[in-house]
Amino acid sequence: MLEGFKSGTLENGEGNMAHPNADLVRKGFEAFAAGDMATLDAIMADDVVWHASGAGVISGDFVGKEAVFGSFALIPQETDAFSQEIHAIVADDDHTMALVNATMTRRGKTVTLGQMLVFHIEGGKAKEVWITPFDQAAADAFWSD
Repeated sequence: MLEGFKSGTLENGEGNMAHPNADLVRKGFEAFAAGDMATLDAIMADDVVWHASGAGVISGDFVGKEAVFGSFALIPQETDAFSQEIHAIVADDDHTMALVNATMTRRGKTVTLGQMLVFHIEGGKAKEVWITPFDQAAADAFWSD
């Protein structure tokens, strides 16, 4: 887990306004949790590329919305429970980074994995995303058949 990180919107030094790319990514996490595919469709580029590190069933490079959404569909198929808690989102005009704890149960095993997601944002949409757990070996063991 990401000990020592606090949940919440990061300030930009001028008050409580988050960077628009931070808002975009937070909106994506909320849509994912709600199963809101219309919102996810709206915030991802048509040619989005999703890089999920590791050797498990949800790992790989997925190109285009159809492939990315197909990888998302594997999560409820492969888990009994899945949730994410955002600890921090940091953004600039091109990139957004989210530190997240993902808690999931699969085949009688429950694990909480700290993860980092890096989003390349272009034209107000996620263009490329890299997701990497902090403990790749634990993630691979969890997702292995």
